[in-house]
Amino acid sequence: MHKFGIWAPKAQKMSLSWRGQVLPMNGPSHRGWWTLEVEEAGCGDRYAFLLDDDPTPYPDPRSVRQPDGVHGASELYRHDNFTWHDQLWRGSPKTGAIIYELHIGTFSAEGTFDGAIPKLQYLAELGVTHVEVMPVAAWAGKQGWGYDSVSLFATHEHYGGPDGFKRFVDACHATGLSVILDVVYNHFGPVGNYTGKFGPYLNHNRKTPWGDAVNLDQEGSDEVRRFFVDNAIMWLKDYHCDGLRFDAVHAFIDLSAVHFMEQLSTEVERLGATVGKEFYLIAESDLNDPRVIRPREANGYGMDAQWSDDFHHSLFAVLYSPKEGETGYYGDFGTLADLHKSLQHAYVYDGQYSGYRKRRHGRPADGLSAHHFIHFDQNHDQVGNRGWGERLEHLIETDTAKLSIGLVLLAPYTPMLFMGEEWACSTPFLYFADHEDEEMRRLVAAGRKSEFAAFGFDGDVPDPEQEKTYTDSKLKWDEQKDEKHADFLAWTKALIKLRRSRVCFNDGDMHHLHVSSDEEARTLVMERDEARVVVNFGDQPFSFALLEGETLELVSRSGVDVRDGYLNVPPMTLAVFLSTSEQAEDRKVEARSRS
Repeated sequence: MHKFGIWAPKAQKMSLSWRGQVLPMNGPSHRGWWTLEVEEAGCGDRYAFLLDDDPTPYPDPRSVRQPDGVHGASELYRHDNFTWHDQLWRGSPKTGAIIYELHIGTFSAEGTFDGAIPKLQYLAELGVTHVEVMPVAAWAGKQGWGYDSVSLFATHEHYGGPDGFKRFVDACHATGLSVILDVVYNHFGPVGNYTGKFGPYLNHNRKTPWGDAVNLDQEGSDEVRRFFVDNAIMWLKDYHCDGLRFDAVHAFIDLSAVHFMEQLSTEVERLGATVGKEFYLIAESDLNDPRVIRPREANGYGMDAQWSDDFHHSLFAVLYSPKEGETGYYGDFGTLADLHKSLQHAYVYDGQYSGYRKRRHGRPADGLSAHHFIHFDQNHDQVGNRGWGERLEHLIETDTAKLSIGLVLLAPYTPMLFMGEEWACSTPFLYFADHEDEEMRRLVAAGRKSEFAAFGFDGDVPDPEQEKTYTDSKLKWDEQKDEKHADFLAWTKALIKLRRSRVCFNDGDMHHLHVSSDEEARTLVMERDEARVVVNFGDQPFSFALLEGETLELVSRSGVDVRDGYLNVPPMTLAVFLSTSEQAEDRKVEARSRS
């Protein structure tokens, strides 16, 4: 037996299409729910819903499986039919996380969950603790980034469907890797979204960059919020994910007394208490508002961490000079002082005027641990939203890219790598899609070309609707054998090993961090108790005074020379010096006595 249910508050009548029959449903309830119990229904049955006199059968918005795509009939699926092997798994600690963002379709040649599994041991040996998977909820077409999902409870069939994702998560846990899933709750994709047929999932009076805002605080919003919260709980409970990354939370337009993010964090905490597991909740936010990551007890929303755009933008603008027309938000950055502030205080814009936004932006993140901020020098957005999908190592010299990833992995914040950057891979990560609807395909391709012509990119950018754009973005694992890529991979492994072996590199207390910089000399120094990271961003060698007891531990390129009490550091080089914790403490005492 199965009890079918659908929220359709405006419908006058509802019917279930099942096994060639049309069965009237009971309802609506005072909240707008229609239900029907079918004794003979079971796992694997296809079904759809009919609204009023519309003869078109529509898939279930809460369908767990869409075997024929997002336009087809839904299929009954039972989560308890899968056999898990991770009963003792409790997840990797959040405070020591090293995150690795990947896209299932381009991570392996197969482009599937099963195709990704053989690579998991490599990630564990690299030193990764958390795998952050770009969205896997079902969308129209085959290839895509996943941010156009429309059937949010179903898993993309071309990746391997619900069982395929469970095998992937189970394998991650067997390898010692936690899984963070990227979810999109701020909009639905443009093709195959049928939620509006059933209820007010969108608020037509409020707009976001993707169109109408999700209805989080108007009539019917209780059930809309329940839809998204239940979706989050499903990924954590039924798919055993260890955390979620919420896309663009700044597009949650919610004037409720209890913000949607607060509701999410509260209900996820309850689930964690029930199953005996802590979950990791990450927000993508450009608000520079510490309420997003403050505990609910401190009047925050209770997210565990947020992506740190200010660090990325300030680092990128120091390493690379954007072409005319492609400046955008990078126009607010560009000085070493910006990078210095992003390292010392997390936010660069914490209340001052932003020229890009033409208003004041942000507020200070005082009192928060560095572990609440996720640092990266590239991610799917920053790479894929360039015209040719250029990774950082395609835009700057290899030695400069080594310096960049060194800062990411040695700063006190939680580091995140984007798949392939650990070996400076040669493949781009382009924007690709498969919208099925021919008019939408034409509009997307034309819009992409027009958008980047305005940004000053020469020539035609790749058509996102062509399969070649997708296949060109697949990682080339064999190139790790090449000397250049092998050397870069060895550097990344050395950085991660150093981070994992020293307490000072995992200390999130911002008071234990001291950053200094010299704009004219183009140098930056980051002191973390017994460790000192010195960086020469200039085009000339620079000499740093060697502290008593320091020894050279790691350097991004040859040529660092230690003599007569000075470190002679070549251009675009990062060097790490270590001393004992006793020597570091003695220096602090001496500095305090001098002051």
